[in-house]
Amino acid sequence: MGVSHSHLTKVEVQQLLGVNAFGMWRLARKYDKFPKPTEKANNPFNRNEAQEVWDGTQVYSWAAGTEEFARRGALLLRPLPNHPASGRWLGYKDTLRGPALDWQTDLGVIRLVHCGDSRAATDVASAIAGNGNNDGVVTVCALYGDMGFRGPALVAADTTHPGIEYEASWGDVAALVGQELPWWPDLLRLPSVIREWKPEAQAAVVEVPANDNEKILRRVAANDVFDVSSRAAARDMANSIRNDRIDHTNHEIEIFCKDGFGESPNQVVAGAVPDTSHHPLPCDRDRQALQADWLRLALHTHPDAVAALEVAVGRDPALLPFGAVTEIPVQPGTVSGRWTQRLTMCDPTAAHAVVAQDSKAEAFFVDPLTDMPVLRTPGDGGTQVWRFYAPLCLPAGGAELASVVLHHTVWVTTSDGHVHPAPCTPTEHLWWGDGWGDRASEAAAVVDQLLDNLGTTVNLHQHYNAPRA
Repeated sequence: MGVSHSHLTKVEVQQLLGVNAFGMWRLARKYDKFPKPTEKANNPFNRNEAQEVWDGTQVYSWAAGTEEFARRGALLLRPLPNHPASGRWLGYKDTLRGPALDWQTDLGVIRLVHCGDSRAATDVASAIAGNGNNDGVVTVCALYGDMGFRGPALVAADTTHPGIEYEASWGDVAALVGQELPWWPDLLRLPSVIREWKPEAQAAVVEVPANDNEKILRRVAANDVFDVSSRAAARDMANSIRNDRIDHTNHEIEIFCKDGFGESPNQVVAGAVPDTSHHPLPCDRDRQALQADWLRLALHTHPDAVAALEVAVGRDPALLPFGAVTEIPVQPGTVSGRWTQRLTMCDPTAAHAVVAQDSKAEAFFVDPLTDMPVLRTPGDGGTQVWRFYAPLCLPAGGAELASVVLHHTVWVTTSDGHVHPAPCTPTEHLWWGDGWGDRASEAAAVVDQLLDNLGTTVNLHQHYNAPRA
């Protein structure tokens, strides 16, 4: 998103402005605001010599606001006609960067691409220029992805200089067109929807499409290999995702289609609104029941359980009984070696698959005291590593904290002779020493809480208040 920047050599600036070498020399002396070179680039003809380059957007925008060079500057930044005739809608166009609408104006055809991706304006304008520009398009506008003072922010690229992008005003384009311009929220920016739009049409009511995560969860909810309760847990999260996407779309419309400031309303209208006939979908099951359901999915071996668990770990990790992912080298004879001696080999579950991520697992284990999934992988460079979820809490059984050992992570020894990886929340990590800005407060907070109660579920929301000694 945003304006992509290009650089012009001295010769290219001269060609853009229609001046010779002397005229170029004169510019910097006549105009205080003429852009200065922004960086040095290697001269392709002499590697030992650097050449000056200018920011293309700055030069092109400066020219549009300078009377002597206005006709060579950015089209939509030049002074607009005093009383432009109302434009004419020319219909929908397919482009290599998505849906677009063409408008005939006093300046020529303006193509508005409803895409907020980087370089969308340049790519479409370049394609037009390269194919002969049979439609007479003078400039291409694409969405900036932000809100301007007079409507959605725009990025423009003129077909005469498609490699140079600049910011344009939605209000200026609307003035040239002579009417409100349609805008579609991101999730409803569908070619099939935009093709159906016509001036003065009511906003289309469109079902918000499901994203990949929702599709995965709906598939799990319909798969009778899982128990009814686990399927309901997947459906609950799928409904939550759908509700969030509809709410997000409505919020976008409120922001981008608002009335504007002062006496001049923004010339923007929503081309589509989300279908809310069944909104919101139910997603309010008891959290404790949901946690039990997701644990069953985590212990399942079906591929759909793996896919669902990956969604849940990213969306709501607190539903799962797993702390932060931890990785340590395989080192017998150390404190971690004492812990790995009690691990039990097992068949892989969905939890093992998710904790593995892109690692190749050699063997799968479970910690019989905490039920945490563990796997052994070759690691980088062939050095074997253990990869596991830290527990959320430790089995106390009347024991107390005996000692803490810092060895790749934080280890806890207890008064009943056990060794455990220290508990940690899903979204934190345990660190000490110089961590490039990290502090030891998370580890200190965990130790402080375990001193009070070995079996506590640690809370790191205010770890920065951990005791210093």
